[in-house]
Amino acid sequence: MASNRLACHDCHRIVEPDEDVCPYCGSNDLTEDWAGYVVITHPGSSEIAEKMEVTEAGEYALKVR
Repeated sequence: MASNRLACHDCHRIVEPDEDVCPYCGSNDLTEDWAGYVVITHPGSSEIAEKMEVTEAGEYALKVR
């Protein structure tokens, strides 16, 4: 994980620093100010995914400021 990656305020997905728009939800509200990193591989059987309300596999920030 590179520390300069961005997180989407809306869906918490981690995106590359050269992105202007989140490729997952279309939001342009991206930030470098995030903490915690989780990879969800099987959202249907993950308690963390359930608590985060995640339905798709991927890389997520736990806290986005």
